Amino acid sequence: MEKDYLVRFDFAIKKLLRNKANFAILEGFIEVFLGKKCKIQEILESESNQDFSDDKFNRVDIKAKDINGEIFIVEVQTTRYTYYLERILYGVSKAITEQIGNGKRYGVIKQVYSISIVYYDLGEGDDYFYECKSDLIGVHTHNPLQLSRREELTVEQIMQIKEKTGKEQKYTYKKITSGDIFPRYFLIRINAFRKVVADAMDEWMDFLKNNSIKPDTSVPGLKEAKEQLRYSKMTDEERYNYDRHIESLSNEEEAICEARIEGQEEGEAKGLAKGLAKGLAKGREEGREEGRVEGVKQEKIAIARAMKQHGDDIDYIAAITGLTLNEISKL
Repeated sequence: MEKDYLVRFDFAIKKLLRNKANFAILEGFIEVFLGKKCKIQEILESESNQDFSDDKFNRVDIKAKDINGEIFIVEVQTTRYTYYLERILYGVSKAITEQIGNGKRYGVIKQVYSISIVYYDLGEGDDYFYECKSDLIGVHTHNPLQLSRREELTVEQIMQIKEKTGKEQKYTYKKITSGDIFPRYFLIRINAFRKVVADAMDEWMDFLKNNSIKPDTSVPGLKEAKEQLRYSKMTDEERYNYDRHIESLSNEEEAICEARIEGQEEGEAKGLAKGLAKGLAKGREEGREEGRVEGVKQEKIAIARAMKQHGDDIDYIAAITGLTLNEISKL
């Protein structure tokens, strides 16, 4: 019997969701998590989407723009990454500066929404969905600053209106806050989701974590995903790449787990040997501490060795383990 199950979202966002026919899945995801209905017009291929070896931020899974020009960055991270929040900040800053060409005014900048889906244990907290919205708030009154911005017309538009009406066109004003201009950050912690599925966001989280969608779902994006993200609908090439992706994730997870165990065991053994050799209570305590330090070191070395064998980039290995490039090159 042919396998027929749903493709994991972390693979779909790299490949399948770039297909215009599947934009509704991404639009539904944005609607449920951001409470913002949008119509994706294109997937942007900028420097942030491409793989440059000298670029600190070379992994954006989806960078989309809607009909209003607003930009959505959606990134899926499955393994731990040092300075991950700084990495997010860098990516958003780059997305903003890329909107400004030579001679363009700052007014062309559209709001950027950064959505990070994290599959590892990032930080400690009692929620699975976090938002950071930048507003200018009064230090004493605690009220947001209300901005009055004119909806400007070009000189040509003003002259055309004047010719037709004989009157100068008056500007209209819109009341907005800084939160409508500054970037907004969203962080989804997959491993922290342990709720009973009760609403639309829970259903999306159940899909992201367990790859499960209710047969009768009416949640935006999921009803499309239930049909479009089936393994059986992929081409032979897509299936091959997907199988390789799953195998790679499993091998990397297994290698890191084994490396941790080996590192801990080796460190404990060395610590015990040192403690027994000294023979005194102080010696045993020092031996345990040295063993703990040595164990952490050996664990990092084992993880680095496994990642190196897996073919990971040496700079990425250094960021994950904290080892120096020289130490990793000797493994």
